[in-house]
Amino acid sequence: MLPSLPTLTVLVPLLSLAGLFYSASVDEKFPQGCTSTNSLCFYSLLLPVTIPVYVFFHLWTWMGIKLFRHN
Repeated sequence: MLPSLPTLTVLVPLLSLAGLFYSASVDEKFPQGCTSTNSLCFYSLLLPVTIPVYVFFHLWTWMGIKLFRHN
């Protein structure tokens, strides 16, 4: 069973922030090492960028459904 959307919207950014802080404390070449897809830093930076895009398109789809139903 999946957690609810409000839980995910709080949990995912906190987990990605924790991953970012972890990779910043462990990786010696932190800003330059984020370009490799093998590093944890890459994904901890990719996730906060992906979430707003997902939310935008989710709301766009919801608005389209609302407009379609009411017209």
